[in-house]
Amino acid sequence: MTASPNEAPGRPATAADPDPAPNPHATEEQVQAALKDTKLAQVLYHDWEAETYDDKWSISYDERCIDYARGRFDAIAGEQQLPYQRALELGCGTGFFLLNLMQGGVAETGSVTDLSPGMVKVALRNAENLKLPVDGRVADAETIPYEDNTFDLVVGHAVLHHIPNVQQALRECLRVLKPGGRFVFAGEPTTVGNFYARWLGRATWAATTKVTRLPFLSDWRRPQAELDESSRAAALEAVVDLHTFDPSELERIARAAGAVEAKAKTEEFAAALWGWPVRTFECAIPEEKLTMRYRLTMYRAWLGLSWLDENVMRHVVPRSLFYNAMITGVKPQ
Repeated sequence: MTASPNEAPGRPATAADPDPAPNPHATEEQVQAALKDTKLAQVLYHDWEAETYDDKWSISYDERCIDYARGRFDAIAGEQQLPYQRALELGCGTGFFLLNLMQGGVAETGSVTDLSPGMVKVALRNAENLKLPVDGRVADAETIPYEDNTFDLVVGHAVLHHIPNVQQALRECLRVLKPGGRFVFAGEPTTVGNFYARWLGRATWAATTKVTRLPFLSDWRRPQAELDESSRAAALEAVVDLHTFDPSELERIARAAGAVEAKAKTEEFAAALWGWPVRTFECAIPEEKLTMRYRLTMYRAWLGLSWLDENVMRHVVPRSLFYNAMITGVKPQ
């Protein structure tokens, strides 16, 4: 469903208790409780995924993902005077977006926040390994635990669709930004794009898990326990994915939160139609089958289809049909 705004006023968050420890092994009782509590579901699902998330989504902190993150930033923010001095990543996950933007020259220092203690732990570990000056907090995006006028830039990737009150979260982003500061969010599912991506993913999972039951393909099948684990995670994923967005509605929400220069853009059409079946197939087969040659081939194919989307499809396909949405806005001076 499309995010609906809530007009409750924003408020500064106060210092919280020490961050809780990750819980990567949720019990069945906790999972059942999470089905009725979206924020508990966010914590359980992302703690569950934290240690394997980078591998699952082929996330790295090298030239490939630096170029991807910087490309998304430039595509929606346009030409900016860089670097920003201090940046915050909201719903950081493993730190993919901010850490690669920092390596790409977008920001000098950073802070990461996420509702999941496991994700914050991994993001800070990744930052330490990269020797990047980053601090982090376990935090709710609707009550960001930093003072007013703290950051020059707020970023996020694939996070807004997890937040119950998107407008409140954007209002909080504007509160912690300095006047003239900018927010940039990328990787958000469009309403139409999410429909065909989910359908393609389910069909690919069903076909792959069925075909690999054949005796002569048994070595292409993950152990049943791992497949069951993925199915449990998928059940929680259906709970944590709260919104899809129409680009125009996303712009309206940003303006209602108080942003100026609000602008949305979409990307990935052919790349998404091809990429979702590929990602799902990779989750259903043993890791050792994904050779480096295979990975490079898939990556090059994605690059080619992304070029097609940017240079051809963008001119003939309505922006609402693309899979990924990006949004930017500025805090008034």
